[in-house]
Amino acid sequence: MQRQGQQVFAHSTLVPERGAQGETLGFFVFSHEITEQKRMQAALLQAQKMEAIGQLTGGLAHDFNNLLTVIIGNLAALSDQRPNDPAVADFVDPALQSARRGAQLIKRLLSFSRQQPPEPQAVAISRLVDDLGRLIRRSLPENIDIAIRCDDPGLHARVDPAQLESALLNFAVNARDAMPDGGRLEIAARAVRLATDAAGYDCPPGDYVLIEVSDSGCGMDSDTLAHACDPFFTTKRLGLGSGLGLSMAAGFIRQSGGGMRLSSTPGHGTQVSVALPATAAPLATPLPDDPGLPEASGELVLLVEDDPNVRQVVRQQLIDLGHPVIEAENADQALAMVGQIPDIGIVVSDILMPGSCNGRQMAEQIKRDHPQMRIVLMSGYADEEGPRQEQQPILAKPFVRQELAEALRHSGNKERQ
Repeated sequence: MQRQGQQVFAHSTLVPERGAQGETLGFFVFSHEITEQKRMQAALLQAQKMEAIGQLTGGLAHDFNNLLTVIIGNLAALSDQRPNDPAVADFVDPALQSARRGAQLIKRLLSFSRQQPPEPQAVAISRLVDDLGRLIRRSLPENIDIAIRCDDPGLHARVDPAQLESALLNFAVNARDAMPDGGRLEIAARAVRLATDAAGYDCPPGDYVLIEVSDSGCGMDSDTLAHACDPFFTTKRLGLGSGLGLSMAAGFIRQSGGGMRLSSTPGHGTQVSVALPATAAPLATPLPDDPGLPEASGELVLLVEDDPNVRQVVRQQLIDLGHPVIEAENADQALAMVGQIPDIGIVVSDILMPGSCNGRQMAEQIKRDHPQMRIVLMSGYADEEGPRQEQQPILAKPFVRQELAEALRHSGNKERQ
């Protein structure tokens, strides 16, 4: 039913009133509102959907990262073999760039679909906003104009980039729903110094990066605006919104040391302003062009990987780095070889493999029985990374030869993590 312009739900119980002869004289009706219960059920259903999406995306990410490992590894090898051939570079360089963008897309899908602990870092806001703009343009209808304004490449904020991108995407989706007949969405970022006006963002005075997401939609009245960030509060029809988007975004922004402010006028749109602590740009630490190939008499490497195409690429990278290589398809084969071949110095293994144990369990057994042996684990899926206290390095797929060389260098460094 509609009450005060809002859709509400009620549960009603009808109790008949009977006369002395058993005839029905009428009935009593007892009704109580269950709108909040309905909203909580919808939020739980949404959380269950996100969990299912996360599990599906995780499996897809592992398979796609294996494919990208093969693609990037072979393209990089071709580029290394023909470094001064412009005819090869014209084809290989765009393909490599697209494959690496595919790897970043997989990371973003995982971030959107799974709850991960915040990892604050110095984020180039201009680049993040530009990338988000390209993503939004594919997601919003054509009757919404999108404007991106951030011309300062030196603008950096200390924040978790995946969670910030997720929050800004949520603001854009809310703006889309507020403009069913089309309109204008604008995302702008600039540096500000908050002094007395810091109270409006509920954050201490200081230097901030201000990100503003504005739309020309229907806007909100004062009552709606006052409760917009309350958990489970939503003006959308039941099933179309959980009422958690703004509250979770506000919580994440406070956790990052910043603040958020909403302003809106009915019929004149809404603006979400996010203030995040400004920080300096990180020092560039590029990988060396040549990782410094070891001598041909390098340590014997046992490569454990169930995908034959990935195994072929990684084997060639190890050979290029000067290591003799023997191979196993699963952990059972690898453990048998470790027990029989004392010359094995390094084990390079995928984590997710068929068989009685996975790569991590295999690594624990090897370190227990052969503590001098060095181990590098390869991961095609973020959730395989395991606890931070693990000492063996985790090499995220897809990777190139330089990154593999770096992981091999650090495989014996217990102070790395």
